[in-house]
Amino acid sequence: MAEEKKNPMREIKVDKLIINCCVGESGDRLTRAARVLEQLTGQQPVFSKARYTLRSFGIRRNEKIAVHVTVRGEKALEILERGLKVKEYELLQGNFSDTGNFGFGINEHIDLGIRYDPTTGIYGMDFFVCLTRPGARVSRRKIHKGRIGHPHKITKEDSIKWFQDKFEGVVLAKAL
Repeated sequence: MAEEKKNPMREIKVDKLIINCCVGESGDRLTRAARVLEQLTGQQPVFSKARYTLRSFGIRRNEKIAVHVTVRGEKALEILERGLKVKEYELLQGNFSDTGNFGFGINEHIDLGIRYDPTTGIYGMDFFVCLTRPGARVSRRKIHKGRIGHPHKITKEDSIKWFQDKFEGVVLAKAL
């Protein structure tokens, strides 16, 4: 018999990478964080507003407190590779969601290869990766929407296996 063929519709790929940098206040620090994200991705970042007032943190409702950017395609894989290099390709089991996505955070953006600028400062950021399979558009399209069957959905185990195969990553059970 011929060797077993792989089904191209079962291959997992990165749908998008979301990079979020929450500063917690509006003003100059937030615009500097936006400049860091623009340097990293080459795209214009979007500002996020606070949903409600928290007096203990000193933020008001609808005040801009964070900045994020969504990256797709090859650029997303390249930035993800740089982010995982900072984490030494080690993630926790809790970093993976039940729907097959995963996320992690880094403390200093200068670890990603961006030169340190004293006027900008140092910012930490969160990376969140959405994984998908070909054919997932069926559930999101406008005309003739369909449902994705259970075997085609990405599970936590699928995403962990993809991470270990693609990046030779290590998934730890608990924090050390």
